Amino acid sequence: MNRLVFLPLLASASLAVHAQTYVDNAQVRSVWPQYESVSVPRQECTSQWINEPRRIEAPRGYGGAMLGGLAGGVIGNQVGNGHGREAATALGAVLGALTGDQMANRQRGDRYEQVQRQVQSCQNINEVQQRLTGYRVAYEYRGQQFSTVLPQDPGPTLQVRVSVEPVMR
Repeated sequence: MNRLVFLPLLASASLAVHAQTYVDNAQVRSVWPQYESVSVPRQECTSQWINEPRRIEAPRGYGGAMLGGLAGGVIGNQVGNGHGREAATALGAVLGALTGDQMANRQRGDRYEQVQRQVQSCQNINEVQQRLTGYRVAYEYRGQQFSTVLPQDPGPTLQVRVSVEPVMR
């Protein structure tokens, strides 16, 4: 049984050995460039100048705190006896310093000035470009029309590989 299957295979293989291949020229009839649309991302940036306020702190004065602390200490020293007098002097100095500082710096107020600053903003943009992918070539060989896509323009003629083998009936 194995010999019956093997014989047809051997016969068809021997026929394939007799097939001949050669190169010939075909006539090019038309060539059309083939394009594809490709999305190419790019970043587009713009910059602009803006005005913004900037706070300028006025210098803080310490003279009021010093005078207030001194006056509060003197007044506190007038109150009480012994350790109570020491405590009253210390408390008077602290309260006087706080009060003197507030009075001296309440008119101080902060000022503002306009400062220019450059601000840059960017956004991504997809740009569609056409890219050449190849050439659709229509050609004729021995009266028959064919077409294919090639990576470059072949010119007026195109080499084709022709294979001839017998047809089994």
